[in-house]
Amino acid sequence: MGSIHDFRDSLEFSHAVGEEPFWESLYRQWFPTMQGMHSHDQNGDHQKAGIDRTIILRNSKQITIDEKVRRKDYGDILLEFWSNKEKKIEGWVAKDLLCDYVAYVIRPAKQGYLLPVPQLRAAWRKHHVEWLKKYERINCKNKNYTTESVAVPPDVVFSAMNSASQGGFE
Repeated sequence: MGSIHDFRDSLEFSHAVGEEPFWESLYRQWFPTMQGMHSHDQNGDHQKAGIDRTIILRNSKQITIDEKVRRKDYGDILLEFWSNKEKKIEGWVAKDLLCDYVAYVIRPAKQGYLLPVPQLRAAWRKHHVEWLKKYERINCKNKNYTTESVAVPPDVVFSAMNSASQGGFE
């Protein structure tokens, strides 16, 4: 049987990784007018809302980000669609998030992806049935529940987000 994950351990890892300098490097690439950033590392309202960090731009605009870190490079983006499979609590790709972006980092590959939430959600709504049939599902056993995700290649996710950004009308 595989190991049991613990939310507190994962949160601790997330907070430790949240202090690493690669975040600032990535955010400066993605947001060239970034003036500062603030980490929301307490397990409170921001955490529950999926906001790990706020980026402040030169024009005072604030951008909220949910940070995801993979410890191994599997060549995919792992999209969590059940946070708690048994209770049918939606995961971060399936639920409405309050953040603007998901910053998805594959630590050993030193690779980061910036996923705009509206396009990601639209891509998920349009393609999730196909993705769940085509790509590997990953079940992560926690102490009292199971988290379920699907491993989708990055190019597939980005292509779907791009097409979700286009629309037609009559």
